[in-house]
Amino acid sequence: MAIHIGLTGWGDHPALYENQSITSGKLFAYASHFPVVEVDTAFYAIQPQKNYWKWVEETPDHFSFVIKAFHILTRHDRNQLTLKELKELLAAYTDSISPVVEANKLNAILFQFPPWFDLRKENIRYLRVIREYLKEYPLALEFRNRSWFDPKYKRQTLHFMEQENWIHTICDEPQAGESSVPTVLEPTHDKTLIRFHGRNVNGWNKNGRENWRAVRFLYRYSKEELMEWVTHIENLEKHSKEITVLFNNNSGGDAADNAKQFMDLLNIHYTGLNPRQMDLFDGGL
Repeated sequence: MAIHIGLTGWGDHPALYENQSITSGKLFAYASHFPVVEVDTAFYAIQPQKNYWKWVEETPDHFSFVIKAFHILTRHDRNQLTLKELKELLAAYTDSISPVVEANKLNAILFQFPPWFDLRKENIRYLRVIREYLKEYPLALEFRNRSWFDPKYKRQTLHFMEQENWIHTICDEPQAGESSVPTVLEPTHDKTLIRFHGRNVNGWNKNGRENWRAVRFLYRYSKEELMEWVTHIENLEKHSKEITVLFNNNSGGDAADNAKQFMDLLNIHYTGLNPRQMDLFDGGL
């Protein structure tokens, strides 16, 4: 049983790099703290292979990447692709991430769908098409519309994910209406992905605010809240061979501290990480 704890992205966590001489890049330094990271930039643009090769080389052998699916693949642009366009886009995407696959460092591809991707036959068909064309890849599924877990359909949704071989992305997030999902502690695959988005209820929905993205994940988990998840992890371990936990509560820079705190509460100490870069004031004359 393996538990991998990390963060969403490696560039925006100043607490990890304080007083360190960052001579090999932030990802190298990040990988001296955590064994997994989420590649958020892949959501905004299909990255060139050279980026992935660089990231593979900067990380230790047993490091892994959760790579977000390109936003057009998750219908964030609200456009309908033809089957030909979809196949071409999937081919371009999988070609781009091939260095990570070849290095055996792919944890999962994360398909995080938008709030308007609700439970309907058309969207179920789309998920089946994606799963069919990416059958050889580990795919994680995250919803942002609670219709999928409506009490009338929750069991069917989980059964569908299990049958279609989707990794269930379990979320800890504010319960702020239709655009949030409850924490459903049921794995659907040998792997389980958990994402901590914080519990900032007032900041979760846009509600016309210009600074919405800056405050949405503004939240610091308390020890008591993380202790709830220690119990959850113990239960999830009975049904999952591998659990990956990603902290996304970083509007105020809290993700790294909470992830370290959670590692301590679970008594996890990773080996095989990158060597820690020297503090500028370490050493002698």
